[in-house]
Formats: sequence, C-alpha cells, structure tokens
Amino acid sequence: MSAWSPAFLPTLVRRERASLVAAFLAPVIALGGAIVLNLGLYILMGRDPVAVVHAMLLEPFLSWASFSEVLLKAGPLLLIAQGLAIGFRAKVFNIGAEGQFILGAIFASAIPVWFPQATGQWIWPAMLLLGAIGGALWASLTAFWRVRLNANEILVSLMLSLVAVQLLNYLLLGPWKDPNGFNFPQSVMFQYDAMVPTLIAGTRLNLSFLITLALSVAAWVFMQKSFIGYRLQVGGLAPRAAGYAGFREGWAIWLSLLIGGFAAGLAGAAEVAGPLGQLQRSISSGYGYAAIIVAYLGGLHPLGIIVSALVMAVIYIGGDNAMVSANLPIAAVRVFQGSLLLAYLVAIAFVRYRLEWPRPAHRSPS
Repeated sequence: MSAWSPAFLPTLVRRERASLVAAFLAPVIALGGAIVLNLGLYILMGRDPVAVVHAMLLEPFLSWASFSEVLLKAGPLLLIAQGLAIGFRAKVFNIGAEGQFILGAIFASAIPVWFPQATGQWIWPAMLLLGAIGGALWASLTAFWRVRLNANEILVSLMLSLVAVQLLNYLLLGPWKDPNGFNFPQSVMFQYDAMVPTLIAGTRLNLSFLITLALSVAAWVFMQKSFIGYRLQVGGLAPRAAGYAGFREGWAIWLSLLIGGFAAGLAGAAEVAGPLGQLQRSISSGYGYAAIIVAYLGGLHPLGIIVSALVMAVIYIGGDNAMVSANLPIAAVRVFQGSLLLAYLVAIAFVRYRLEWPRPAHRSPS
C-alpha cells in the first residue's frame, strides 16, 4: 500500500497465477461492458438504443454484401495487429503503424503512377511487395533512433506518422496529383493489372484477405513454434534473463519494428491496390491506431486477434450504418472503440491482480 493511500482503501495485489478461463472471458466481458456503457450514452443523446443496436451489431450480418464489407475492413486491421502484437509481446511498442501504413500505400502507388500504361500480372504482386518494404523502411527509422540514440519508440513512431501524413499531402497536392482529377488531391486511377484480383464476384473482397489469413497462421507459427519467436517473448517477459542468455535487446527492437512496419506497409499497399484503386488523402481510416485496440483485445495472441479484428470491423461497418439509419455521429463510433479498449484493460487488470482489503488493526488490551 502506498504511503498516500487511505488506510481503508483496497490495494491491487498481483495473482500468483492468472486463470486461463478468466483471461479468455476478459475480452467478452469487455465487449459486453462497452456495449452497455455506450447504449447508456446513446440514450442520453436522445437516440433510439434499439435502432442503434440493430444498425451497428446486427445489420453487418444480415446480408452477404454487408458481411463481405466486414471481411474487407477486417483485413488491414488483422494484418497490422498481427505485426504489432509481435512487438508488443517483446515490449517494443510501435505506435506508428498509421505512418507505416501510409508509406506502404505510397511505395505501392509508385508503380501505377510512374508507369500507368504498364500491363501484366506482375504489377499487383510487385505493388504489395514494394508497399511492405516501404512500411519496413519507415519503421527502421524508429528502430535506429531507439537502438543508437535510446529515443523512446512510442514518441518517435507516433511523430513519424505525422510526417507520413505531410508527405502524402505533398505528393497528392504536387507531383502525383491527377491532372484530370478536377483539382481533387488524389492520384490517377490505377490500371486493371494494378488491382488485386477479386475473391468473390459481386463484392469488393479481394485476394489480399487470404494473404492476411495466411500471414496470421505464419505469425502463430513464428511466435509459438520458432526459436526466434521464443527469444522475443523471453526478452519481453524477462529482459535480464534474456541478457544473461545472450539475447540482444537491439536485435529484438529491430526485428519487432521491421515486422510491424512490414505488416502495416503491406496493408497500405493492399488498400490502394484493392478497394480504392488510387492513392487518396483519406487512405487510412485510422487503421494503424485501431489495430492497437485489436491487438490487445485479442490478448496479443494470433488466433485471438483474428476474432478481435472481426469485432472491430463490425463496429466500423455497423457504425457507418448507424450514422445513416440512427443519426449517430461519427464521434460516437470512435468513443465505442476507445471504451472497448478501456473496458478490456480494466477486465485484464482483474485477471492479473486481485483486490486486497486492509485488515483492521488489532488493539492491544489496556
């Protein structure tokens, strides 16, 4: 108990062993708590809670067209979150996935922007690869500053995201601006061979979703079955023990940030080569930040992240529906996302800790 705490207040005491059942139920309880909390908020705003629940949580599942949009939205969230979770488990906190996503989109767009007449099935795979490299290169700036200058990777990666936005603005308002785009800040429309093939006819869902699922399996194998993944986890859980075992901290920082940047850059490339078909200023709808919530809501486990990415995608698509049919402001959707993370952090805290109430002091007999 801290010195400033009143004697009658409980303290948090770490449990010797966290319950696996409780850890599994924590995201479920957090989701339920966030729903109840936000329904109360919608009632105070004068909105019909039944209409909001129907639009936000049910409509995304009522038609294949709506559910395909959920899967499309889940793709970048899932891919970025898988990359971030590897670093988070190694205690390397990459908060700049938004900027790495944007750089991936920029690198991928270079091919159709510079070679608009090019044809061939090589174009879209090359765009995905180039985008992944771009994201990794942007993340390498954070790794360099962290390892060589001991700068905080949270601040550096976050600030670099702001730089990435300005670089995007410069390109779309300058050299990459479509001359026939009616003065809109956007690039030319990409040619057919620069688009990722559609996965299911009649929907916008494309082949990048299967790539994301395959990489999610690869992330599970990497973290659970490989020696390198084991070294990263040991470095995060017990850095001193990792140092005694010869596991270098700098190596873990570089690898974690490069993996996160690679995943975010690949997601950015898939976005411009998929549903958008051009580079726009609105390329990222906050995917890089929402993926942090997805990673933690999934317990930083590759399989749990798949489920949490679908949940977050439902909130995105359902929130769009609720803005139209229930007159819900966009800020309310963002509050839902934030409250979901807050509820999860509270729930997981009680999985790892317990409340201990102070015992009454025994008075000595007079």
